[in-house]
Amino acid sequence: MPSHAQNQRTTPVPSGAAEVPADTSPAPLRRERDHLAASRAALRAMREDVEALDISDVTGNWVDAKILASTIDARIKALADLSDTPLFFGRLDYEHAPGVELAEGAQGESFYIGRRHVHDAEGEPMVIDWRAPVSQPFYRASRAEPMDVLLRRRFGYTGGELTAYEDEHLTDPGESETASKLLQTEIERPRVGPMRDIVATIQPEQDEIVRAGVTGTVCVQGAPGTGKTAVGLHRVAYLLYAHRERLARTGTLVIGPNASFLRYIEQVLPALGELHVKQATVDDLVAHVPVRGADPADAARIKGDARMAEVLRRAVRSGIRMPTEGVVVVRGSRRWRVPAYELEEIVREMAERDIRYGAAHDALPQRIAHAVLVQMERAGEAPDDRVQDAVARNTAVKAAVKQCWPPVDPAKLVLRLLSEPEFLAQAAEGILDAQEQQTILWAKPARGLASAKWSAADAVLVDEARDLVQRTPSLGHVVLDEAQDLSPMQYRAVGRRCSTGSATVLGDIAQGTTPWSTASWAEALRHLGKPGSRVEELTRGFRVPREVIAYASRLLPEIAPDLAPATSVREAGGDFAVRPVGAGELTAAVVAACEEALAHEGSIGLIAADPDVAALGAALDAAGLAYLAPGEETSAQARLTLVPASLAKGLEYDYVVLAEPAAIVAAEPDRRTGLRRLYVTLTRAVSGLTVLHAQELPAALAG
Repeated sequence: MPSHAQNQRTTPVPSGAAEVPADTSPAPLRRERDHLAASRAALRAMREDVEALDISDVTGNWVDAKILASTIDARIKALADLSDTPLFFGRLDYEHAPGVELAEGAQGESFYIGRRHVHDAEGEPMVIDWRAPVSQPFYRASRAEPMDVLLRRRFGYTGGELTAYEDEHLTDPGESETASKLLQTEIERPRVGPMRDIVATIQPEQDEIVRAGVTGTVCVQGAPGTGKTAVGLHRVAYLLYAHRERLARTGTLVIGPNASFLRYIEQVLPALGELHVKQATVDDLVAHVPVRGADPADAARIKGDARMAEVLRRAVRSGIRMPTEGVVVVRGSRRWRVPAYELEEIVREMAERDIRYGAAHDALPQRIAHAVLVQMERAGEAPDDRVQDAVARNTAVKAAVKQCWPPVDPAKLVLRLLSEPEFLAQAAEGILDAQEQQTILWAKPARGLASAKWSAADAVLVDEARDLVQRTPSLGHVVLDEAQDLSPMQYRAVGRRCSTGSATVLGDIAQGTTPWSTASWAEALRHLGKPGSRVEELTRGFRVPREVIAYASRLLPEIAPDLAPATSVREAGGDFAVRPVGAGELTAAVVAACEEALAHEGSIGLIAADPDVAALGAALDAAGLAYLAPGEETSAQARLTLVPASLAKGLEYDYVVLAEPAAIVAAEPDRRTGLRRLYVTLTRAVSGLTVLHAQELPAALAG
């Protein structure tokens, strides 16, 4: 695979203009730079055209004007040229002109593949969006299946400057197949700042998941470093491109494990031109009550059990009563009576239909009013819809509904369920045993909603109760990351948000670190309301060095024996060291290792057990080493982040210093969870990992 790199000087040019390469540049590289400069100029012209639009006289009212102005503003932002981000990263030369008409209206034999579509003044494409059908062979074509591609060219960049290219002739029998050096360099490139997109390095197995249809749910079991988070985000970007009108109506949502994680990934979609995808944690979704308390692990496990859904259903419907007397409606000089037996038939039918409690409460007055209208018609009257509505609002009808089908406040219902042993026993009979009921009851019942010390698990129960009363609106597509840590009730909460849409579920069973963590994806998908959905497994790691993933995988037989160990396609083993230190020397050794790591380019993560973070932070302060908290954006001036082990999941750093593995294990409630937490922390490194320990290592690692 021929590779052409150029380390030439550049001629100084005025500010804002493209740099002009020295004449010593190879002709193909010079032509590609010319195309890059022309493409950037075309993108600026596209943005200027939008900025120049005059909408002062094209809207009928101020509401339309605001909406149109907002749309234009979003378009201007989407057309921004990020100077340090490659506008295109590849080129495809087809043997024949593709037969598929592009969305951009272009056909041809050569296409530049980039993050967004760019066209010239005549509308001819200069850069094709990576999501367009004609771009797919850039990720999928191979010598075995060239997909009509003669040449695949990859480009290398330094900052925003095109510095190299690499050609792969897919139909040339004389060219041997070798690994792409530019691809490897891009994967291993040090990172400072938030998570980057992987649009230039998407692999065939990843692309298959990214481009899966919008109607089906996909679950991705991904080992560390396999890019599952990036795959999920790129899938959102692809679906918004391929099904924009549909998803514009129904909405999309990315769900992450915590706010630090969301801050880390938040720049990926804007870099791909998608500015309006909402992000949230599960706690954000169910924030109907203020969370001020915490549950012991055993109580949280029971509250998160799927059996609680039936307990809540019984509690919500426990107030339904069969009428003991009929309803008399007075209209003018006439009295209309609905006897008790007929009223009971109506109530019983509503109960047996099992429709949502609130919907039935709203429908019941109309059903009673209809029974009255039937009597009116039999008496020779001709009532219309207005009469029925008036009867439904009659005081006697409303009183009967309140008696038979009283309104339910979801938060008050859960408060009562967790405060009153008799009410809980009634709802949980045959579902939870006496010990389980006692475990989830509040030791000190709250006097009311305002004083209740709700836990995160309680908030999920309130969300379930709300859905039993009134249907939760569904989105078109939801991406759920780090899903292995959700309880069955949390899965149900997410599933309600995509009940009529689809989901992309991302996770790793081996990284489950909650007491209720997922045992199998089949079970998780069932709780999500998507049973039988497709499950894909990613085992080829691209970011974690080979030696590091092999070391961490020693824990798999104990923490996830059914999972195959991940493999790394990285040729370099990375900087990897396990260093024992003497008692009392750990803190000094950690500070020295951080100073050593900072001599390298890229981001540095110091990961330690949560109880040890404060002391290590003080030691870093004393040594004059500035550090960030997880989720804070790194920069060239601040590259070191101090990370509690509990927040390390989903984050990556070029170099990781890991302090005292035994302490990380001991900080968790049980050994399996502790070893899983350790597995997570061991696999956060991209270029190098240094493990420091004064205590004995876990047996699997010591071997």
